[in-house]
Amino acid sequence: MEWASWSDFWNMGGYGLYIWGSYGVTVAGVLIEVILLKRASAETRRSLKRMQQWEEQ
Repeated sequence: MEWASWSDFWNMGGYGLYIWGSYGVTVAGVLIEVILLKRASAETRRSLKRMQQWEEQ
């Protein structure tokens, strides 16, 4: 596709709000997922360390 201007590109033939909104929601979802996975990973590591220390006693 070719657009005559940046305004046409952002407008996307009248569907710009839907298209860019969809991209925004997707990026937000991926970022939230990454943050939650990092938190869960850190909590799992802490839990495993506690278990390992308990077994050593």
